[in-house]
Amino acid sequence: MIILGIETSCDETAVAVLEDGHIIRADLISSQIDLHKKYGGVVPELASRRHIEVVDPLIQEALIQSGCTLREIDAIAVTVGPGLIGALMVGVSIAKSLSYALGIPLLPIHHLEGHISAAFIEHKDVDFPSVALIVSGGHTNLYFMEKKGNYRLLGQTIDDAAGEALDKGARLLGYGYPGGPIIDRLARKGNPERFPFLVPYRSTKHYNFSFSGIKTALSQRFSGRIEKSEGDLSLIQDIAAGYQDAVVGSLVEKTISAVEKEKANNIILGGGVAANSLLRRRIKEEAGRVGVATTIPSPSYCTDNAVMIAKAGVSHYKRKDFASMNLSPMANFEFYI
Repeated sequence: MIILGIETSCDETAVAVLEDGHIIRADLISSQIDLHKKYGGVVPELASRRHIEVVDPLIQEALIQSGCTLREIDAIAVTVGPGLIGALMVGVSIAKSLSYALGIPLLPIHHLEGHISAAFIEHKDVDFPSVALIVSGGHTNLYFMEKKGNYRLLGQTIDDAAGEALDKGARLLGYGYPGGPIIDRLARKGNPERFPFLVPYRSTKHYNFSFSGIKTALSQRFSGRIEKSEGDLSLIQDIAAGYQDAVVGSLVEKTISAVEKEKANNIILGGGVAANSLLRRRIKEEAGRVGVATTIPSPSYCTDNAVMIAKAGVSHYKRKDFASMNLSPMANFEFYI
């Protein structure tokens, strides 16, 4: 079984070829960071146009790298949502065209299921039940998984995602896009105890998150001080460290609380923010403290990629969950059972 995966939900065009559910024959990503950097964030119309320009050449290159022809592809897995509607439309349109022309199944993949599936790319044996924390620029969701392919939503952000909070934090500190990796680099050399932030939305009664308040706290506490800092890097590093520590603290606290309540054996971490060095370290430390395992993809598989979409497509293919030619992308697409 050979699956062609296509991911165009936001600002990265990705194509992958996956054989037998675990052999990666091709894994290509065309990033748009340089395109959007000067605007301080993703411009949806520009993202859609770039997807149109690069998706077909990327598919051709993936086929060359994989040594496959289109006739050898057994199914097409494509991100159907959530995401930017114009960007999603590009991927879904070309996936539908290939599916129709080749007479092969079309596999509709939810973007968050893709991020959860990324955990299985490098880890074959994952212990269940698991709690999965999926955290990115647009999502902060916590799921309980009794078994692979079964998802129950435990909590989610009620306003901004953690990744958005980190991006905005970088902008408030005078840095550009993407801000999450910048905050991570600054914080590594900072002292989080110099400027501590309250861990947002703490409660043992629910697993929801909120990050709008901590952005406001950063702006109100330090905007004037940052402007007058005259390039004092140590000041910026310490603020970044305190800010990141509180964001990560919220993610880790809720995750561990869910693990203990649900009696899970494992924590799955996914999404772009799962590449954050502090989050990865703290999740492992706290998981070890409560005696559970962790399944965390390599940083390259935390960010948007097409291998995770193809990987999610394997289970869809096996249970014959095929989409019709009426498939339409969905900018807002709920994902829980």
